[in-house]
Amino acid sequence: MHTLGETADRRPALSADSLCEAALAAFIRDPDCRTLTVVEDEKPIAVIHREAFLARMESRGAAARPILDVAEPDPLVAEAAEGVDAFVKRAMAERPSAVLSGFIVCEKGAYKGVSDLGRLLPVMKGAVAAAPPSTLLERVCAEVREPIANALAAAERLRRLRLPDAAGAQLDAIAEASEAALSLLDVAADLQKAEAGRLEITPEARRLQEVMDDIEARWRDQAETAGVTLLVSYDGAPDCAAMIDTGRLMQVFDALIGHALAHSQRGVVEASLQVRQAGAGLALTGRVRDNGATYPPDHLAGMFRGLSAPAAAGGAGLQLQLMLAERAIAAMAGKLDAKPNPGPGATVSFDLAAETAVQGAAEDDAIGADATRSAHILVVDDNATNRMVVEALCEMFDCSTESVVDGVEAVEAAKAGRYDVILMDIKMPRMDGVAATREIRKLAGAAGRVPIIALTANADADEVAQYLAAGMRAVVEKPIKPERLMEALDAALSEKGEGAAAAAAAA
Repeated sequence: MHTLGETADRRPALSADSLCEAALAAFIRDPDCRTLTVVEDEKPIAVIHREAFLARMESRGAAARPILDVAEPDPLVAEAAEGVDAFVKRAMAERPSAVLSGFIVCEKGAYKGVSDLGRLLPVMKGAVAAAPPSTLLERVCAEVREPIANALAAAERLRRLRLPDAAGAQLDAIAEASEAALSLLDVAADLQKAEAGRLEITPEARRLQEVMDDIEARWRDQAETAGVTLLVSYDGAPDCAAMIDTGRLMQVFDALIGHALAHSQRGVVEASLQVRQAGAGLALTGRVRDNGATYPPDHLAGMFRGLSAPAAAGGAGLQLQLMLAERAIAAMAGKLDAKPNPGPGATVSFDLAAETAVQGAAEDDAIGADATRSAHILVVDDNATNRMVVEALCEMFDCSTESVVDGVEAVEAAKAGRYDVILMDIKMPRMDGVAATREIRKLAGAAGRVPIIALTANADADEVAQYLAAGMRAVVEKPIKPERLMEALDAALSEKGEGAAAAAAAA
């Protein structure tokens, strides 16, 4: 039986009277360090997580603050002698987010080290190896995702108020930590789909030069912070557009660049995409090369397997990203290949085939993505926090809103015929969203034709078919991604406008 002591990273702790500059120095000195512990008389009293802490340090004078001002109290603490499987079962019922982000390991109450999901996975062969995403990660996603999304939306709404600079910096820290956590949960959810053979690949027309420009923009600051020179290049016709899943391609580059940065200190990381004609289509070759580390012989062979690979620098998030990158490339009929360089470092490459996109399609897609117009929207949800989140998003799109708490109130409100779109939760008391939609469709005139969009965490294929059969126009999965909601609203409003024009012409 494996114990937590085997997974502990035994790095030094900080004393309770330390200043933030001590933690900042530790994180800068060791890019692999994800979590630090604050102790008093050798007993842990608080924890510091890298991403949230570094975001707070951007405020002027923050490094001179006492460490306890920014550390998180009430950390999850476990004894080194406890079995890994028993701990996971207990902790997932009590503090699932702490398993993901990092917890403290003690021996008879005294601090010994820190651990996290990335350090647990390699030793959980009995509990996880058979189905890694659908056991531990599925539970994490289900229990943590929506509260984090709600916290992010609340922070965005507070940012619109006139707040002191210090409060704004705290909101930025909350938002950055929330976005990082949601991104990790999105990767975990995609990994679940990939393991089940259900990873979606959605090609779209996109100029490949723009893809590489976006990659450079999103990684430039992180590379500079890490002291690494990032070189991003594109080798192909400047106006070449391909039918590719841009999001998946970005996920792959993100994983490979993140891995390279995590193992490079004061080195160089090169990311490139080469595009050549291949018959009627295009041949794409992507590469990420670093020169910052000499990898153990088994590292490159196992870096995409996750459970059997050595713990990757960068923690659990990077391990999951690398696993997903391999599966995304496979879903696009390609293959990742990692080879050591003649000197330090390694080069990871992949080859993909893609159709040539019709010139002009990329511009049309980009224009359509920003075409959401203002509207008056009815928000239907029994959860007050969810209503607040949706209203805040609609406000971002210059849309006005009214809200009700269940299907019965939604049907009554819809009778007035004053809404351009209804955003409908599914599971509600008295009358659920499906039943409410059916009742609204029975109304006469424009009131019965109003576009209805389902907002739900239950979006399997069978459930989506049920919503559409009831008369809904689209489904937006919770936690809601702003771009997905904007896309659904734009489609619904376009459809409504076309319907109104047709009705006027017939009259």
